[in-house]
Amino acid sequence: MLRKAIASFSLVSSLIVFTPVTIAANPPVMAIPTQPQAFIVTPSAPTINAHGYVLMDANSGKIIAEKNANERMAPASLTKLMTMYVISDALKNGTIHLDDKVRISQKAWQTGGSRMFVKVNDEVPVRDLLQGIVVASGNDASVAMAEYLAGTEDAFASLMNNAAKQLGMNHTHFVDSNGLPNPDHYSTPLDLALLAQAIITRFPEDYKLYSEKWFTYNHIRQPNRNRLLWRFGFADGLKTGHTDAAGYCLVGSAKKNSTRYISVVMGAPSDSVRTEESIRLLTYGFRFFETHKLYDKTNSLASIRVWKGKEKMLRVGVNDDLYVTMPAGQYKNIHAIVQIAEPIKAPILKGQALGTLQITLNGQTLASQPLLALADNPKGGLWRSMIDSISFSFNKLFSRTHEKINNG
Repeated sequence: MLRKAIASFSLVSSLIVFTPVTIAANPPVMAIPTQPQAFIVTPSAPTINAHGYVLMDANSGKIIAEKNANERMAPASLTKLMTMYVISDALKNGTIHLDDKVRISQKAWQTGGSRMFVKVNDEVPVRDLLQGIVVASGNDASVAMAEYLAGTEDAFASLMNNAAKQLGMNHTHFVDSNGLPNPDHYSTPLDLALLAQAIITRFPEDYKLYSEKWFTYNHIRQPNRNRLLWRFGFADGLKTGHTDAAGYCLVGSAKKNSTRYISVVMGAPSDSVRTEESIRLLTYGFRFFETHKLYDKTNSLASIRVWKGKEKMLRVGVNDDLYVTMPAGQYKNIHAIVQIAEPIKAPILKGQALGTLQITLNGQTLASQPLLALADNPKGGLWRSMIDSISFSFNKLFSRTHEKINNG
């Protein structure tokens, strides 16, 4: 038997209050707003002059606009986003440190393409090499860090591919740390959006590097090639890339108030076009969509009945903060539906899935997350088991009688 409940939302100082109302046996019926719904037009996404692109909400992960999102493409220096992800993970884990000195090898020094201009046998602090990778897009700095962290660039590429697998980048494969042309080196707009989202959420202490406009090393001053930092006021990252095979590419991000979007443009015909098209995507997102945080992962959303448990009631919630992205002006029309598989019997372990929370807008699902037990609830004693057995039998009998009456 499935017990279904509908949760109503009340706006109180921009917070959402969860109020469960049990509806026995019957499917949940959506509450009809007492005020007529405003007719709001959300235009189609702009046509973007690029081979592929994605616009993602960084908080909810919703894809707002896309073209060829899962098509394999040459990522060029967008590769360095994964290079930085692996490095940031090593820094966070204490494997390496910002003040470590990295000796520059012959291979790193002679790597072609964009450069930080390090010299053979120089010992360069990790913190400088990170700036060289992000701001100057230095291939020499990327190889130096790959060798420092993994011994060889091939070994470092294995770390990159393992990280890609863990992030769900299912159409990506790396063979080097910098993105020089290679038929076995590829990614997709969607995979790179997932990577950017992970960098932003997991390594906020390193993310500030992506907004730096200038970097000077060996008396050579170089600008960040990400022109969004100059052209779009809310932009604060991430990375550009270009080769003849890849065209002009840009993974950008911008934050306005509490909303952050990630744009990925791959295969644009020029530097100026990749910038302008990224601005168009980000502007579209901010103007016609909005994101709201509905629930914290630490909060109890409801208490449910547990039979034969040490505790009669058990608090349930979600594993991650729940964000939803929707067309602008539709927040008042969203609904939450709770579905709990009944009966719930002890023992229950913390983190055990006991049901589902579904967020809908005008009948369409915006988000769905499992409802998890927020605490253990072991079996109760003999007295609790006996009382609950009797109560459960009466409850079951009452439910059947009620169902027969409702069905005539």
